[in-house]
Amino acid sequence: MALSDDIALLSRVPLFAGLSDDKLRLMAFGAERRRLVEGQTLFREGTSADCGFVVAYGAFQLTSTLRDGTTRDEGTATTGTLLSELAMISAVERKYTAVALEDSEVIRINRPLFRRMLEEYPDVAVLVDARIRENLAAMITRMRGLAGRFA
Repeated sequence: MALSDDIALLSRVPLFAGLSDDKLRLMAFGAERRRLVEGQTLFREGTSADCGFVVAYGAFQLTSTLRDGTTRDEGTATTGTLLSELAMISAVERKYTAVALEDSEVIRINRPLFRRMLEEYPDVAVLVDARIRENLAAMITRMRGLAGRFA
């Protein structure tokens, strides 16, 4: 794919929406593409995460393991989905396993590249901070709703 295609794709990712083409170009230029065939694992739950992935095309099945050893379906990631956004900022573990449901491709955004964006463009840092806070607040709200079911 061309750099312009990567920029267009990144602009559709909610975390990056509203960033200028110049900033998206820097990210796209420094990112890596990775192709996976159907059935190939992108990453495994519990492993150290040092990057985020944007699904460029294809689809990934997301699963996690419950305490009793059974597997829970966490959904499907398709084109434009950002996986492991917090790994672009801080050392975290993968919360699920991602396996390609079909031949797929991802854009890998490593932590040093993303941190460089945040350092060079403070306005990006402010925007990303606000979006991550919104995402965490939404997750907490969903968790509170689930907690009521188990009380």
